[in-house]
Amino acid sequence: MANVAPEPVDPAERPLSAGHLIVAQLEREGVRRVYGVPGESFLDVLDGLHDSPISTVVTRHEGGAGFMALAEGRLTGLPGVAMVTRGPGAANAFIAVHTAYQDATPMILFVGLIPVADRGREAFQEFDLTGWFGSTAKKVVTLDDPTAAARVVAESVHVARSGRPGPVVIGIPEDVLTLPAGSSGGVRPLAVPRPRAAEAELKELVRRFERARRPLVVVGGEEWTAESGQELMRWATRHSIPVLADFRAYDAVPHDLGHDVENGPERGLGQGLDQGLEQGLEQDLVGTGAYVGSLGFGRGDHAARLLDEADLTVFLGAPRGDVLSDGYTRGLDSETVLVLPGDAQGHCGRIDQFVSAHAPTFVLDLVTMSASPDTDVEWFGAAREAHVRFTTPAPEPAPAPTASNGSEGSGDSDDSGDDTYVDLTAVMAVLREELTPDAVITYGAGNHALWPARYLPHRAPASLVAPRNGAMGMGIPAAVAASLAFPGREVVSVAGDGCFLMNGQELATAVGHGAVFVALVVDNGCYATIREHQEGAYPGRPSGTRLTNPDFAAWARSYGAYGETVTSDRDFREAFRRARASGLPAVLHLLQDPAVRAPATTTV
Repeated sequence: MANVAPEPVDPAERPLSAGHLIVAQLEREGVRRVYGVPGESFLDVLDGLHDSPISTVVTRHEGGAGFMALAEGRLTGLPGVAMVTRGPGAANAFIAVHTAYQDATPMILFVGLIPVADRGREAFQEFDLTGWFGSTAKKVVTLDDPTAAARVVAESVHVARSGRPGPVVIGIPEDVLTLPAGSSGGVRPLAVPRPRAAEAELKELVRRFERARRPLVVVGGEEWTAESGQELMRWATRHSIPVLADFRAYDAVPHDLGHDVENGPERGLGQGLDQGLEQGLEQDLVGTGAYVGSLGFGRGDHAARLLDEADLTVFLGAPRGDVLSDGYTRGLDSETVLVLPGDAQGHCGRIDQFVSAHAPTFVLDLVTMSASPDTDVEWFGAAREAHVRFTTPAPEPAPAPTASNGSEGSGDSDDSGDDTYVDLTAVMAVLREELTPDAVITYGAGNHALWPARYLPHRAPASLVAPRNGAMGMGIPAAVAASLAFPGREVVSVAGDGCFLMNGQELATAVGHGAVFVALVVDNGCYATIREHQEGAYPGRPSGTRLTNPDFAAWARSYGAYGETVTSDRDFREAFRRARASGLPAVLHLLQDPAVRAPATTTV
């Protein structure tokens, strides 16, 4: 009897493994990239990614993978996805989870785990997933049922994006991943709630604005769009209501309505501010706006005064937290309206009206309401003028040598005016002229971040990635993710020498995956923020803050990137243009006077 060939099996009917089903569900959720360091604990997921349209971005450290995922979540609104292995891999990724939690940014971290049967036996790299991440993630879940793989992913994406966004950690035991999970290609993604304010709530807020003489708006949080940001700024400008941004949420609204991204010039971000003030606020809003700066570290004194003097403060998407309020000391007793999509987590001080709403959507509803506030126009104008003065770059005065300059670091201050050091304020002036209106700026934590935060205006949403919790090492991974997420946009990262080398190895990831950006590495030979604190509390006694640095330009070239050293701000413009024209990830090594640790103080 002849052998009978078996009936062919439709691939759609073949049972998927749990690992492959995870990938299928990520595809349904719209995920375009996953970042990670491979581990034997999630081989089946890696196998599923082999034929997937999802790009697997192989990073050089789990901390870098986590920061890239966080950056993608910040820039796109869809949770960025990182994958790491158990034990040491999870420990390395912890910094990104903590950052995503405090920054309220959507992110998913998959962690490979030991086999289920080995639990509780101190198996190789075993650890308690919930014990580690339970206090700094919105949700921690372990996949023990292979058939639940798609549901767990869908629910995790939903949790990460809903209410106050944040990270979700998913544990995936290596043996569960290989078990059959059914033939389904996934489940329907869950709708994300975007609560809207009731008409009565909007009318109540309008009445509050109409009673106030010095109303103030503070913006922050995630998912601001060009439409919501521009509409708020036009409304606020029309009614002479100043707008401040929360710490490192500077891209929530456009800083200058005269240069809307859709209609603005290709270059010249800093032009038009003073001109707009001189011509007044009614001339087509050219070069003007209601944006008056930011709160938190590096803020201008005028911003702090606004928070103190306002008789109504409306927080849109950001609570009045620690950094924003100068350590719970400012603006706590003014009449307060809080608009957040969830609860009042992280808010301190008074609340007179709480609106549970998605702030960018709330703005679009608010601007349709007729309002006639009688605001203090002089107060508003003075705030705008102070902001312009504070954010206009001026040459740095040469610092006087101090006893600590030569004790530890790169040497004494050089005030001879030769080409020894780069003036970062002059560098920022060049960038204001050179950068495209929608350029993405990234940086980590440290005094180097004071310059771009103060001097580089933002015109487009999703144009800033920086850690609100002060985590070092984020700038370079964020630049990699920004370039991959938005390949048509210019990306610039400003990094201190200490911050840069915490994840500078991700330059290799950039080269390997085609990410293009320019990284400015500010080399002053020390952990400048801590040195500054030491000089205040222990003058003349620097300790534990000196750095020994490589030739960063040569180091970059060894990766196949572009590298150049700049020792004078007069040479910076052409160096920046060469770096940008290289078409490669680029490092410009900027030598900075070790005695200059912040922009010059401006009294405003």
